[in-house]
Amino acid sequence: MKGELQYIGRHAGTVLAGQLAVMAFGTTDTIVASRYSNDAVAALSVGSAIFISVYASLMGIFQALLPLWSEQRGAGQPLAIGQSLRQSMYLCAMACVLGMAVLLMPGALLHWTGVPDALQLEVKRYLAVLAWGLPPALLFRIYSALNQALGHPKLVTWLQLISLLIKIPLSIWFTFGGLGLAPLGAVGCALATLLVNYTMFAVALWLMRTQDFYAPLALWQKLERPDWLQLGRFCRLGIPAGLAILVEVTSFTLMALYVARQGSLSSASHQIAANLAAICYMVPLSLAIATSARVSYWRGAGDEAQARTLIQQCFKLALLIGIATAATLLIARTWIADIYTDSPRVLAVTSWLLICVAAYHVADCVQTYCIFVLRCYRVTVAPLVIYCLLLWGGGLGLGYWLTYRWQAAEGWLDWQSTPMPFWVCSAAALFVTAMAFSSILHRAIQPPKPQTQPGAS
Repeated sequence: MKGELQYIGRHAGTVLAGQLAVMAFGTTDTIVASRYSNDAVAALSVGSAIFISVYASLMGIFQALLPLWSEQRGAGQPLAIGQSLRQSMYLCAMACVLGMAVLLMPGALLHWTGVPDALQLEVKRYLAVLAWGLPPALLFRIYSALNQALGHPKLVTWLQLISLLIKIPLSIWFTFGGLGLAPLGAVGCALATLLVNYTMFAVALWLMRTQDFYAPLALWQKLERPDWLQLGRFCRLGIPAGLAILVEVTSFTLMALYVARQGSLSSASHQIAANLAAICYMVPLSLAIATSARVSYWRGAGDEAQARTLIQQCFKLALLIGIATAATLLIARTWIADIYTDSPRVLAVTSWLLICVAAYHVADCVQTYCIFVLRCYRVTVAPLVIYCLLLWGGGLGLGYWLTYRWQAAEGWLDWQSTPMPFWVCSAAALFVTAMAFSSILHRAIQPPKPQTQPGAS
């Protein structure tokens, strides 16, 4: 077991390095836009909330295929992995069409959420650029899930780290202008992301053609006709998983759209808090990805006892990580906020929000770990229902009511004019979600009870 935990630790560490590099894309954009203007970071906050909602939900469909490929690897079926990867291209094409349509036509969503008219034009320009970066982003996510299933996440991580080195100077240049280029503001950050996405995907294609460990998969065969039976299995697993991520992300990102009604100060402080929460999320996410890949491998190899032991040990690890990270956020919240902004008013609001982020993160660690491992057991519908009830209802819905509908006493009016009600409610809802998921996971991994034979004494 010690060797298995070390394997998962190395895998998770490699995935974490890559995920942090990707998150640094958003951190870079937030810092660059906040140095450009409060209006730019407000537009970035709203635009990135919409893009992340679309991308993460579609990405979840393909991330959910990781357990399938890991099981096929554990069962010694490399050709089946290659065939199912080719079939996933049909699903990816449909996802790209749907996602690009939402990003290119966001007017109804912006109107529904009450985003101020002054921000809408810049947000639409930002999303129009990112729409064309969605296809390479989704294809690279499939490549990433494949490598994680094969136990080779290092190539993905190196690509993500190198891309960050390209992204940082491009975001600064395009946002502030120079060398003959006019300043583009928040749109400059989107353009930098677009170029980086296509670069990463092009290099990934080259690696798949040249690296020897892909050869047993026979990836480069002629694309077969759609296998509707297999695509149906993909959809039954991937669509509930994608919808669950959509609910999780939109409960988080719709907050940014509702907070935008309060003006640039609230939007800027919320964007910083949201970015930090997302960075912290990468730690349990990496552990969950590594654990689900290994658990599925042992299930494919027929060793259910090993899979159960891994799940129990890594659950304890996820909880400890959440507590340690939350403590760090509480102690250093003022110093951390100071990195993001020069504005004393934004700094003051952000410091209070980070208290909520710390509590939010403990629950986030547990629920993230549970939902990824539950996919190894094909449990996807129950988490979706729980997300809808608690994250949309208890978190986002109650937060909206407390902010815009509740007739508070005079002493609470200042509190209502900040993102605090949304964050408090979201943290409480996520705690209940984490407890529910833990209970479902405990039941899912229990070995089946032995059947009593007829006539046995």
